Amino acid sequence: MQIAIVGAGAIGGFLAAALARSGANVAVVARGEHRAAIARDGLIVDASDFGSFSVRVDAGDDVRDFLPLDVAILTFKSHQWPALMPQLEAAARTGTAIVTMQNGLPFWFRRDPVLQSVDPDGRIGALFPDCQTIGAVVHVSGRITAPGHVHQSGGTRYVLGALDPAVQTRVDDLAAVMRAAHLQPESTERIRHFVWLKLVNNVGLNPISALYHRSISQMLSDPVTRAQVRALMAEALAVGQALGVVEDVDIDGRIAYAERLSDVQTSMLQDLLAGRPLELDPIVGAVVELGDDLGVPVPQLRDVYQRLASQTATR
Repeated sequence: MQIAIVGAGAIGGFLAAALARSGANVAVVARGEHRAAIARDGLIVDASDFGSFSVRVDAGDDVRDFLPLDVAILTFKSHQWPALMPQLEAAARTGTAIVTMQNGLPFWFRRDPVLQSVDPDGRIGALFPDCQTIGAVVHVSGRITAPGHVHQSGGTRYVLGALDPAVQTRVDDLAAVMRAAHLQPESTERIRHFVWLKLVNNVGLNPISALYHRSISQMLSDPVTRAQVRALMAEALAVGQALGVVEDVDIDGRIAYAERLSDVQTSMLQDLLAGRPLELDPIVGAVVELGDDLGVPVPQLRDVYQRLASQTATR
């Protein structure tokens, strides 16, 4: 199976390293010093659920260099879609299936009408129909510690879901490759359900961590910020229930589970501290958009969205 990981940061870098270590045919698309370090020294996993290891892997800055592919696993941030579109258009034309291992709601979650917050002109959805799209949910934490260096924690669970029966064989093949790398892939027919379940956590933890510059344990040990996290999660849950993609969820249980994880910074806080754009629209903006469309009140989500959008606009 020919695999490329597009956007080999912490999540994609660890996945690429694990696959390459098992002998899978995998390449990475990365940028700048990170790409140069991978090309020169390989991917170096400083710490992970598999311990420390390093592995050689083909690295480039353009997915077109690795075509044809069976799957392109997308682990880049949503704001990078426009810059990568020429490369991904070429991949789509060759029949590559994409796997959306990205935070928040993906473009395919609602196609008609398109989600303006994640695919405003519908260009992504037009490029990748359901028969070339695999949904994914990642239950892995990580960070880049230096160019070419990855630190991973939090388990190795990946949930995969075909959006169309035509792409199920590639889901099965990818899951087999991942299992051979000692990862924990699961295949589901309810990928929207699992996407929303993770979103409920992300929509509470990410924006509050960015607003207060706090790690997960710092947020959840403070009664004030813990209550804010819970309120945001409850609004997101109400929208998901109105959509029919989730039923009742034990929010307090999900918060308690997050407390047990090793203390980490959320991806949004990492981006904020590094001066990078935030994944605000797919994580928060899309829920506000859907809430408005469905008539579900989301006042607190709207407030944190506006506060973070204002803060980042003035940086």
